[in-house]
Order: sequence, then C-alpha cells, then structure tokens
Amino acid sequence: MAVYTKIEKKDLNYIQNFFKTEKILNYVGIKKGIENTNYLIFTKKQKYILTIFEKRVQQIELPYFMNLMSQLSKHKINCPRPLQNPRGRHLFKIKNKKACVVTFLKGKDKTKLITKDLYSIGKNIARMHRVSKKIKLYRKNTFSPLKLNPILNRINKKKIDKLSKNLVSEMRVTLKEIKKNWPKSLPKNIIHGDLFIDNIFFYKKKFYGFIDFYFSSNDFEAYELATCINALCFNQIKKKFFYDKNKTLQLLKGYESIRKLNKKEKKSLNILCKGSALRYLVTRAYDYINTPKSAIIKKKDPREYIQKLAFHKKISSFSSYVK
Repeated sequence: MAVYTKIEKKDLNYIQNFFKTEKILNYVGIKKGIENTNYLIFTKKQKYILTIFEKRVQQIELPYFMNLMSQLSKHKINCPRPLQNPRGRHLFKIKNKKACVVTFLKGKDKTKLITKDLYSIGKNIARMHRVSKKIKLYRKNTFSPLKLNPILNRINKKKIDKLSKNLVSEMRVTLKEIKKNWPKSLPKNIIHGDLFIDNIFFYKKKFYGFIDFYFSSNDFEAYELATCINALCFNQIKKKFFYDKNKTLQLLKGYESIRKLNKKEKKSLNILCKGSALRYLVTRAYDYINTPKSAIIKKKDPREYIQKLAFHKKISSFSSYVK
C-alpha cells in the first residue's frame, strides 16, 4: 500500500454516491507498501479501504481480484470484501484511474512474528489453498521469476550499482540458473502471491486474516511457501538478516496439518526460494531508483533480498531449511 494519487472531497462524494454508503466523514493515506494508492476512509459506523490502482496492475485483470476476494469471503476466509454498487459493479474511476473500496479487516499486522505465529500462518495458507480449489478463476503470474527480464532490462545499471556493485549482472546470472532449474509439474492453485508480514493480520494476538490480494494468480502452492520463507523466516538485526529454521519448520508444520507437501515440492524448495528472492530483489531494485520523490512512501531496500538470495545459494537440500 502507498499514496501516489491525492484525492479531494469531491472524490469522496462520488464514492459515497456510487456505492450508496452513509456519509464519508474523513480519510487518511496509508504509507505501507509500494504498488497502489490506498486510503483509510471513515463513515460514522464503518471503516473501509479505498484502493486506486497504479503502475503494474493491468486494468483488464481487476475483475479477477474483485471476484477472488468476494468468493474467498463467501467461503469464510477472512479477507477484505469489495463493495458492490446497486448495479453489481465493484470498480469505478478516480483521477482517470480504476479504483475499488473494500471492507476494513479487523486486527492489524504484527511488527514482529514469534515462532508459534508461523504455525497458524502456515495452517491458514493451506486453508486458503484448499478453498481456492473450489474457485473457478484463472490468472497467470505476471511476476513469476521466469518473467523478470522486462523489468530487469529497465533497471539503470549505473544508478543501481551505486547501491550494490555489479548487481544487474549478478541478477542476470541468477535468473539464467532459475530458468534452467525451475520445476515444471508441482501442485498448482490460486495463491496470494505476496504474503509479507504487513499482509497478515492478527487480532487479540491470534491469526485473523489476509489482506492485499493484488498479486494473486495461479501458480505452484509451494512457491507461496517459498515467498513466506523469504518474507517471514529471517530475523533482522540492524541491517543484517539471519535465517531462522525454527520459523520455517513451524510454517511448514502448520501448512502440512492441512495439506502434505509431496517429494517433488520438497526437492524444489531451494530453487523456489531463489526464484522468489530474485523476484523481490528485481522489483525492489527497480522501485528503489524509479519511485518518484513526490510519492508518500517508504522505499524498500533491495539489499535485504541480496542477503536472502545469498543464503539460498549456499544450500540446496530441503533438510537444510528445517534441520
């Protein structure tokens, strides 16, 4: 989440009339994240999230996200539910950009996860995957590690080399390795695709739900877990990141309490982790040098994923992650 597009009172009036909600009294920009513009909006009785879609989201794909969240909600997966107007429309325009309003999910993200949190996260990812099998929607993963070349080609080598020397060259070498070794036949399903700590909500210290489904797609279920290992299973001390195998062990135990991973998935975990780490390294490197100064946003440092990718390159077996 972030704030690129600034709104005015007349925009709130338009939203209120579009959805026939009660009067919108106030709004505040949300700085977390880097992809879309987000505001928390308030009526007398309710809170909602207004999302204005920016840059990478293809407008033709927006109905997929709206339908996915609606159907997950119907299947009792706690997530934001898109509002519909009396004509059944979720989407509208603000400042010539597509937008939606979703219900506000109770709870909040944790600043720091403890080991037992990972078990409940893993269990609820598996629950979401199981429910997703009932949902007849399909979208390719446009940010698959196999499709990073277009973004990589747009990264200014001179600018990013000031952050880390030879970074573009190293990313190209890693991408070549990933393409060569990427698995071809693992269990596929709808995945969330971006399960970072700020997209996982807790209420009264217990897991409550998931938010921000705008990277959801059909891909390997084990790739979801690889992304979670990168995002949730490293501990940070100042600017250094250290792998925590106990967190990964609990994440996988929680997941396997609902669905067992097969041998191929376990064998592929290392390359999936490398691919997920490279995906975030490439996109963060691009954003680091291209995010406009006017954007109300905290840029995410690519060096976090340089470290995480380096860790995955030092190991190769599934057992290295859990023993």
